Amino acid sequence: MLVKVEYRGVQKYIKVPQSDECFHYSKFLQDVTAKFCCEPQLFTEGVLVLTDTSDTEVDSDIFDELVRSGVRAFRVGYQKQLATDIEISLVEDESESSVQATPLVPPTSPVSLSDHSSSPASSCSSDSTLILKSTKSRKKGQEELDRDQAKQMVYTVLRSNPKGEEIFNEYDKTKTLSDATRRQMVNILVADMIESHGRIPPIGVRTNYDLGIATLFPYLQDPYSKNGYEHYYDPEANSGYLAWRLKTVQRNTYDGARGGPRPNFQDSPTTQRESLLVGEQLLGEDLREALSVIRHSTDKAVVKEKMRATFEYRQKLVHDPDATSSVLDVFPRFLDTPMLIDQDFSMMFGEEVSGRFLSKWPSYFKQKVITESQSLSSSPCVDELQASVDPELPSVFGWDSDIAALLLLLHLLPPTSRGHKKTAKISSAQAANHLVRFVKEGVSLTTFLEKVDTRQPFLLCIGEQKKNIQRFFIVVDQRAIPCDAPTSVAAFDGLFKAHFVFSLSYDEALCSFYTFIQTTIYNIDVGSAKESPRVKELRARLLRER
Repeated sequence: MLVKVEYRGVQKYIKVPQSDECFHYSKFLQDVTAKFCCEPQLFTEGVLVLTDTSDTEVDSDIFDELVRSGVRAFRVGYQKQLATDIEISLVEDESESSVQATPLVPPTSPVSLSDHSSSPASSCSSDSTLILKSTKSRKKGQEELDRDQAKQMVYTVLRSNPKGEEIFNEYDKTKTLSDATRRQMVNILVADMIESHGRIPPIGVRTNYDLGIATLFPYLQDPYSKNGYEHYYDPEANSGYLAWRLKTVQRNTYDGARGGPRPNFQDSPTTQRESLLVGEQLLGEDLREALSVIRHSTDKAVVKEKMRATFEYRQKLVHDPDATSSVLDVFPRFLDTPMLIDQDFSMMFGEEVSGRFLSKWPSYFKQKVITESQSLSSSPCVDELQASVDPELPSVFGWDSDIAALLLLLHLLPPTSRGHKKTAKISSAQAANHLVRFVKEGVSLTTFLEKVDTRQPFLLCIGEQKKNIQRFFIVVDQRAIPCDAPTSVAAFDGLFKAHFVFSLSYDEALCSFYTFIQTTIYNIDVGSAKESPRVKELRARLLRER
């Protein structure tokens, strides 16, 4: 495909390289440079940039989308560096004080070493030495300047809008923003962004608004994210509330081809990872003998020991997509020996990580979730759950307070539509059935399992009432794995760990729910797991200190 490129009044046609259904920005810019013989000159002209015919900078994030949408004309020019980017000191010698030369050129002028040659300091002796200011110090100062400018920009945009006062008032009062107010703020900022920078703002512009939000409203920052504001805009994945609103506006104003593929995050439970192995792993004939012992031994201590020695083999089995046999067929003792799931999980992540949910949920997160759930819209399901967690409003037919609090968390992180899949979105109340189910004592377990139609694990509770469970099972592949758990918290702990032990992806309806628990409570794959903006926003709310 050929496009027309203009450089200093000269126009030429240049081929756009394509590979794997994606137009390559960097290779195209290299070809442009070679065709026009225009090498970037930092000190005399600036940094070479590509713009469209409206002089809007085009970066790698939107180049592919523009080409696909039919844009066939670009311009090449230089973006000049600020004079304050380089600061020079002239030192006479150790016995005399240093004289600092500050560039006198205006900020929009290009930086040139010749600009300093005519200054009085240039008459110094030949022994004078040029000393560049510490790069680290300059970078820190620039970052602080960027933050202040971004903060002021967002502040000005919101204050100039009639709805801005409501946003500031709510934040000052609650140190957070409700979903409705957050949407209002995002809509205001995206509208300003598009008005100032066009329908497809450059990445730097989007990040600047993102930085301004986090700096102006520090309690909205996510402490587990790299920068704290990725739930508003993540440039690597082009996700977040700002990105989503931009896409909505672009979709409503233009019916063109979509951009290239985005980074593909792995589903954490199915990722093969380094284990914290303790003890020797068996191979060959020793392995076959251990499998036989595991299958027939009645000594649970021996079974646990042999299961530990065959952990590596078991992990290869669960991560092999071509394996014809189920791990529960090869290792049937999961079905009658409690704590084997916990043992495997501890070998993967260590005892400290394994115990985090049991220590953090009851002591911190449970009450935080209950408090945050007061913002949920009233419904029969939500009302019943809130009654179950309120000691002053005992619910006869509801769940115990721990399961009720987990289900309230699910309502705070409801199922979302998954991209462009033609699947119907379900409610939080319906999604709860994917997480936990209740069977009254006396019902045939075999008959129940025959009707199970999902491979994803869920927690089966058996008892006379939901609030008084006698037995817990983790159901996987129509098999019931017993939980030797005294509480529903411990039973859920085993359910979560089963995803990693058996390499099973999260149920689609529970993805945000489980990801929150994985990263925020267990602290697994923090910063690398794919998290929705809603997950990051809820974490920022629950972890903030008022």
